[in-house]
Amino acid sequence: MECTVNWGGPDGMLFVATTGSGHVTAMDGAPGGGGHNLAPRPMEMLLAGTGGCTAYDVVLILKRGRHQVTGCSVKLSGERTETDPKVFTKIHFHFIVTGKNLSQQAVERAVKLSHEKYCSASAMMEKTAEITTSVEIVDSNGAIEAASGDGQA
Repeated sequence: MECTVNWGGPDGMLFVATTGSGHVTAMDGAPGGGGHNLAPRPMEMLLAGTGGCTAYDVVLILKRGRHQVTGCSVKLSGERTETDPKVFTKIHFHFIVTGKNLSQQAVERAVKLSHEKYCSASAMMEKTAEITTSVEIVDSNGAIEAASGDGQA
């Protein structure tokens, strides 16, 4: 895996990343740190990437189990240390999974498998952060069927 990150120039802290798969994304800093708030912060990208990694796993696990999943979102909230390096110390993942006849057990199993076996990003994050999860299931017509939180990944 490769990635190239280029600084946007002498005025500001805009960086443009080009991935090995040919995609481009931008990152910027807060105005207080010399940025212009034109794009997500690098640490926001790290949190978003972790959410994308685990959501990918959850959908794939449910599809492979022949569950009728039609949507998946994960809301992440993270806490960081006050001093440098400002690593994440706590991250909570709230999964909202939509589908037809999804069981609480199947969705919670998919989340657990992602965090304990498959998700490379959350495996790295758990080296410094306490990871917790919660699950909400919405049936295809929009009614909430179940919600739970196990507290730990």
